[in-house]
Amino acid sequence: QLKLVESGGGLVQPGESLRLSCTAAGVSLVGYHIGWFRQAPGKEREGVSCFDGSGYSTDYAESVKGRFAISRDNVKNIVYLQMSSLKPEDTAVYYCGTIAPGYICTDEGVPYDHWGQGTQVTVSS
Repeated sequence: QLKLVESGGGLVQPGESLRLSCTAAGVSLVGYHIGWFRQAPGKEREGVSCFDGSGYSTDYAESVKGRFAISRDNVKNIVYLQMSSLKPEDTAVYYCGTIAPGYICTDEGVPYDHWGQGTQVTVSS
């Protein structure tokens, strides 16, 4: 059973940075396509970035391009979301998810078959 765990969220001021981590206990994430999503209060879940099993990444949210970067460390079994120049509108619960076999990276939530519990990011002065 694949169980994803996100960490690294917190309360920061505008302009600061955070690095989120997504890992799975006891299961290697090598080869999985893994995406980061976020959901702000009262809004739908939004695809942020995806890192496929071949090493290619795609950013989906226009508002984070140039500020967020997804990466993975296969040795540590972690997928990261480095967030810089954070803005209040980045406040949301951030989730990582794995894509079911046969699907490619996407910002649509349907092909994702495992999700973590989420980590809260709050950007406020």
